[in-house]
Amino acid sequence: MSSVVDEIKSRIDIVDLVSESVKLRKAGKSYSGFCPFHTNSRTPAFAVFPDSGTWRCFGQCNEGGDIFKYVMKKEGCDFAQALQILAQRAGVELEARTPQKEAEDQYEVRLHGLLEEAVTYYRHQLLQTPAGQPALEYLKKRGLTLETMELFGLGLAPPGWENVCKYLASKGFSAKELLEAGMASERQSGDGVHDRFRNRITFPIRDANGQMAGFGGRILDPNDTPKFLNSPQTVLFDKGRLLYGLDAARKAIRAKDQVVIVEGYLDVIVLHQCGFNNTVSPMGTALTEDQLRHLKKFTRRLVLALDADAAGQKATLRGLEIAREAMDHSEEAVFDSRGLLRYEARLQADVRVTTIPDGMDPDEVALRDPQEWLHIVEAAKPIVLHVMETLVSGRNLEDPKVKREVAAQVLPLIEDVPDGVEREALRQRLAQRFTLDASRGERNGGRPGISAAFA
Repeated sequence: MSSVVDEIKSRIDIVDLVSESVKLRKAGKSYSGFCPFHTNSRTPAFAVFPDSGTWRCFGQCNEGGDIFKYVMKKEGCDFAQALQILAQRAGVELEARTPQKEAEDQYEVRLHGLLEEAVTYYRHQLLQTPAGQPALEYLKKRGLTLETMELFGLGLAPPGWENVCKYLASKGFSAKELLEAGMASERQSGDGVHDRFRNRITFPIRDANGQMAGFGGRILDPNDTPKFLNSPQTVLFDKGRLLYGLDAARKAIRAKDQVVIVEGYLDVIVLHQCGFNNTVSPMGTALTEDQLRHLKKFTRRLVLALDADAAGQKATLRGLEIAREAMDHSEEAVFDSRGLLRYEARLQADVRVTTIPDGMDPDEVALRDPQEWLHIVEAAKPIVLHVMETLVSGRNLEDPKVKREVAAQVLPLIEDVPDGVEREALRQRLAQRFTLDASRGERNGGRPGISAAFA
């Protein structure tokens, strides 16, 4: 079912669909007009976001969703009928469906709707309540505009244990649905549920087609833990498969034939605001092969942008694994050079690595000077070269021990490179860094190649 829905979404432009009944006017990256679902001729409170394929009424309706939710509301029909209407429009043939599969799909649609209601609630809390002011000021200090906040649906989960639970219950959702959508947790007493996200800035997380999958939440009180919290694993939310910002980035990734991968929500959002729309994030976890395979549908050119502290000498010498604090403290994000080389080979992709200036995050670089960020991305190096440059930076290459240490870690990476010509070029490159003759091993006990120079 999800593949059929995805195919329909890929063929139907939400702006074209809505424009048939609403006069839209471009406003930055979005479109605005008068809501077709309630009477209003004074304030155009209806917005369409083409990058995410979603719409929202910021007025009386206070609702939103994707093309399916729009047709359901406009035509007064259920999801199955909306699916038929949009499939016919998109030229997609629907297969016969079993009652069980139909029920499962309907339930997923209901959970998507539940999460959309939560987006609406959190957004209202951020922009229209006194409790939202500290969060709003924080986001403004981080360089975000109101338009960007609305584009990415940022919100606030207010303090308290039952705010969103009560709101969603008033919309007809059960405690079981709240749990299965990842919006609530069971009380330790076993008596009922409470809000999962409390006193946090909320980041809606959507799949590549703009459907709500879950949330990320950042603390406002520095004494709270963990600093970042994601939705738990659900039927909709799989952190190992999702990439934050891909719904808004996929068109730019295809157009530029390149994706830039950073580490944080705000990095993605600010870079998009600065015009670098081909940016995504794995949400604090290690990049998985599933995520890389998904990105390969859009481009084979990937740039991994690491913080300087993550790519530093000490971390590199600890087995070339750069541990990053996971957003929910349950996993570690790892930069694994050999793992990435193997992914690169299996996926036949071009994976490169670049380093952010020491002490800065990508969003800070882009806000300071967009051209500087552009140059950083353009300077990205193949994985082996990045590791080689990191290992030798600031070290005494006249010291035989240093040479041995570097060679011991770089040579296995070179051997993992599948292309023979590229392997030999990298050996020569390493030899040049040490001002050695790559054939010197022939005269050192018959051990071939550069490794003999460090024996």
